[in-house]
Amino acid sequence: FFRFLRLAVVQLVAYGLLFGLLHTWLFDRLYPRLTHDVTVERTAFLIRLAMYGLFGVAVAVCTVVFDYSKVRAVVEDRRSAIGAIAAALGFLKRHAGAAVGLFLLNFALFAASVVLYGLVAPGAGRAGLTMWLGFALGQGYVLARLWVKLVFWASETALFQSRLAHAGYVARPLPTWPDSPAAD
Repeated sequence: FFRFLRLAVVQLVAYGLLFGLLHTWLFDRLYPRLTHDVTVERTAFLIRLAMYGLFGVAVAVCTVVFDYSKVRAVVEDRRSAIGAIAAALGFLKRHAGAAVGLFLLNFALFAASVVLYGLVAPGAGRAGLTMWLGFALGQGYVLARLWVKLVFWASETALFQSRLAHAGYVARPLPTWPDSPAAD
């Protein structure tokens, strides 16, 4: 618990810097400067879209680093939050392509669940069956979001363990015959 509490403090600082400083700088200071003399709305929109893309990449990088920090803290039973972050950065440096590809697949799964819910979610309706259908779909969406988050962590753990140089110490040894519980 306490190692994740320490990691949460580091996450709070990192996301505070992202949303407090970077977002403010991009959208309250830089964007007005870049669009001050722009006369075409499309150009201003594309500049804003590029800034959202840049900000989204920064948030995604932080998310991936902290996710792999949690994976390393659990798999390797690390006690230090800073050590887990440093180890996660080292892993991501060595396996950036696989980690980015996996993140994009997981993000596509998240986006698909949001789009699917957006397509099937009923609007505000009357009482009765419509209300219960909306409630059931809302609860299904909550479960889908939880499932997607668990898939994120499970797939990141599987990638980490498959690429780990010392995977033998984190994986259980296969039982052999005289000592195997299957022999009973």
